[in-house]
Formats: sequence, structure tokens, C-alpha cells
Amino acid sequence: MQIHVVQRGQTIFGIAQAYNTTIEEIITANHIPNPNALVVGQALVIPITGRFYWVQPGDSLWTIARKFQTTAQQLAQINRISLQTPLSIGQRLYIPPQRKRNAEFNGYVEPRSSVVSPSLEASARAAAPYLTYLAPFSFQIQRNGTLKEPPLNNFPVIARANHVTLMMVITNIENDQFSDELGAIILNNEDIQNRFLQNIVTTAKKYGFRDIHFDMEYLRPADRDAYNAFLRKAKQRFNQEGWLMSTALAPKTSATQKGRWYEAHDYRAHGQIVDFVVIMTYEWGYSGGPPMPVSPIGPVRQVLEYAITEMPASKIMMGQNLYGYDWTLPYVPGGRYARAISPQQAILLASRYNVSIEYDAKAQAPHFRYRDESGNEHQVWFEDARSIQAKFNLVKELGLRGVSYWKLGLDFPQNWLLITDNFHVVKR
Repeated sequence: MQIHVVQRGQTIFGIAQAYNTTIEEIITANHIPNPNALVVGQALVIPITGRFYWVQPGDSLWTIARKFQTTAQQLAQINRISLQTPLSIGQRLYIPPQRKRNAEFNGYVEPRSSVVSPSLEASARAAAPYLTYLAPFSFQIQRNGTLKEPPLNNFPVIARANHVTLMMVITNIENDQFSDELGAIILNNEDIQNRFLQNIVTTAKKYGFRDIHFDMEYLRPADRDAYNAFLRKAKQRFNQEGWLMSTALAPKTSATQKGRWYEAHDYRAHGQIVDFVVIMTYEWGYSGGPPMPVSPIGPVRQVLEYAITEMPASKIMMGQNLYGYDWTLPYVPGGRYARAISPQQAILLASRYNVSIEYDAKAQAPHFRYRDESGNEHQVWFEDARSIQAKFNLVKELGLRGVSYWKLGLDFPQNWLLITDNFHVVKR
């Protein structure tokens, strides 16, 4: 695949010509609703084998080869030029496809009512070929050790049809919030805990779950050791069934990080006990906070670089948002919450209000501002092909297990195409 950023004056016809492809292929790959109204700064994925590169000042065949993990000799041969011929600025070179590595991908899917909507089920079905795990969110722990089930509808069928492992997500959510009191009951009352584990086994067998995933958040710091002990006990039980076990972890940068969301999550212990973890590396920019990138590359890197000092990189799945936010300005703490939007919705907003999309190179995130019909100014931060490719590069650099998405149901076609361009998706 090739990522192309639309420049002022460019048309889809000219872009297709530049890459020796067709207008139809670009439209289909990017779900472009109005090909005659491309947005300046919009990132398109061009569905070609390999990619093209235009020579920049200071480039040589050797520097370009290093950048794309190939050799100057191979570039010269493929492009039918001599190793000794000076390159011209703007000269187009063909870059062969890079070698792909195996990686795992998880997609959380969250029904928001008692019945799964057809669009959410369709989103899961479309994403399933690119997933290792499908994770309906969530089975909620009850105080007596039973489980409140989410609507599953055809999710088990979709998983089986696409050789996807069904992940059973279990949370300490009560009254729509993570509950430290509920967590304390489960982690410290042995009778309820034993009943809880047996209910997990019964339910997992009923639906065909083969990974048991604990997303227990806002636990009391005093319950840190109890959580570790519970995980050891659960792992021993699930090993008897041949199941995997995983956990979701808050994004920490040190073992001593303070805060109710962090202290009970012991990275080193989880790395020793479970098969893999999902680190929730998103929500720096969140609906109730000031406008900023949801998952800026710098803080994401900082969390993951700490994590690999506590556990094997092969056990770490990087959390990645499939959404952005639209803030109404000026931002006022405690005021109006930002609206969550998909990447495709963000592009439509930029097109509707005729504004260009900018790109923050430090955060590796696209953004723009617009003024609505009522005169209110807005700021939007979201994800695009460039920001996702930056995260994929980090996954490869650090040798991570893969990527976990929160959450399916938001249109982002470029993400799935870039998965196949960078990785072989592991199917269990």
C-alpha cells in the first residue's frame, strides 16, 4: 500500500495516474463518498503492490534503500538505473514490498443496548478477516459471583467462520462504572470467587470462548496482591480447559505510578501470569478533557517502552483507538463533552466546512478546526493512515505481539488495509 496525502489542486484522476492505478480502486479502498471533493490534507491509501517514492534533496540510492529496508542494488535493478547515475529531485522510484511479520489483532465490540444493531454486527463481520480475537464487551461481575451477559447475537458465528478466537471480556462494571467495592468482594471472598470462576467456565463452554480476558479497573491499591493471587488461581483453572487468559492494563510509565487506575495493575506480575496483556494506550485526549490527540505517539511509546522492561514484548498488545473527538471551543472544564467520531466522519466534517486537514508530526496525529452554522468553533483530533502506520512501525520496532482496537463499529477502512500491508494476521 501507499499512503498519499492530498495536496491543493489534486484530483482523484491525477492521483490514480501518478500511481498507475484506477479511480475505482482508490474510491473503493478509502470509501470515498464524494471523489470530486477531496479534502486537502486527507490521507488516502493507494492499493498497489509495493510503493512509489519521489526523490528528495539529499537522497541517494543508499539512503533510500536504508529507509525502506532494501538494498541500493535491488532498487537500481528494479528501476532499471545504474548505481552510479545521480538521482534527480522529484524522480519517481518503485520500492518493492517489505517483508511482513506475524502479529495478532483484537477488536472489542460493545453493544449499547439489549439487541446488537445490524450495523455493529456488519462491522464485526467486515473486521473479522483481520482479527485474531473478537471481544464482546462485556460480561459484568455480579456481587454473588454470577455474570451479567452482554448480547452476543451472531458474534460466535462470525468468529468461527473467520477462524477468530472468541475473547470473553469480564469487567467489574456496576451501574455503568468500574466499581472498586465490587472488585474487592470478588478478590477477597473465597466462596464468591470460587463460584465466580465456575460460572466463567460454564459460560465460556456454552458460547465457545477460548480466551478469558479480565478488564478489572479502578481497583483499590490494597487489592493489588489479591488481584495477582486471583489471576494465578484463574490461570491454573483455565489451563485445565486449554484456554488462554489475558488482562487489560492501564497505561503506566513506572511501577510506582500513583492513582486509583494504576496502582493495582502490577505489570511484572501480569507478565508472568497471563498469556498476554492489552495496554490501553489511548484517551490522553478524552471527551471530558481539553482538545488533544487521543493517542499521541510520544506518550504511547513511553508506556510501551516501560512495559517491555517488566514483561516480554511478545506478550504485549498495544491498545489503539478507532475514533477521534470533536470539541466545541472554548474548552471549559466540566462543560460540554466532546463528541466521539469515526475517522470517516472527521473527513466528511472537513469537507462540509471546507477546511484543510493538518498533521502534527510530533504527535503523529491529524487535526483541523471549523466553525459551524451557529458560529461555534470546533477542534477535531482523529486517526488516519499516517497515524496508524506510525503505530504499526512502533509495534515492529519494539517487537510487540500486536494491536487491540477499541472499538469496532466506527468506519476506518484504511486501518484494515494497512494491517495486511504490514503484517500476517495470526489465526488461532
